[in-house]
Amino acid sequence: MDAVYIPQLVRAPNQTQVISIQEYLADLETLTPVRGDVSVSHQGNYLQVSGQAETIVTLTCHRCLQNYNHRLLVETQELIWLENSQEKVAAPLEQEVTTEDLVETLPPNGYFHPNTWLYEQLCLALPQRQLCASDCPGVSAKESSGEVPSSGLADQRWSALAALKQQLADQE
Repeated sequence: MDAVYIPQLVRAPNQTQVISIQEYLADLETLTPVRGDVSVSHQGNYLQVSGQAETIVTLTCHRCLQNYNHRLLVETQELIWLENSQEKVAAPLEQEVTTEDLVETLPPNGYFHPNTWLYEQLCLALPQRQLCASDCPGVSAKESSGEVPSSGLADQRWSALAALKQQLADQE
């Protein structure tokens, strides 16, 4: 996807450019290419960006740790203000942020990158709670014989620590 030069949008029909997408995004691992459209409209002092896209991603269930496929659908719009940004001053680590500061801005003579915008929208659409099924039982924690090993530990990776603990107890 090519970047859109913002001043050229003014000369486009209806000051709008529609970009059809059918490709893999660089930083997003997907099973299928991202398919959809992004529309960018110049509205004077802001851009109105809207898009719809879909793809399939492989996620890991937070309960059972198994991989599963998830259809990711996005249908969203956003206003991006056009203003010349001032020089960025190093801000303190803790700073109060007002709601006016929580807006996207681009320079009026700059570029809009639809692939970056779409990547951000798809990442925001990823589910916070990743479950393969609503009734997923989770990881099975049962032993084959139901007995705890003689070391008293269910996980053999702790055996070195158990041996060290036994050495210390024998020295006392």
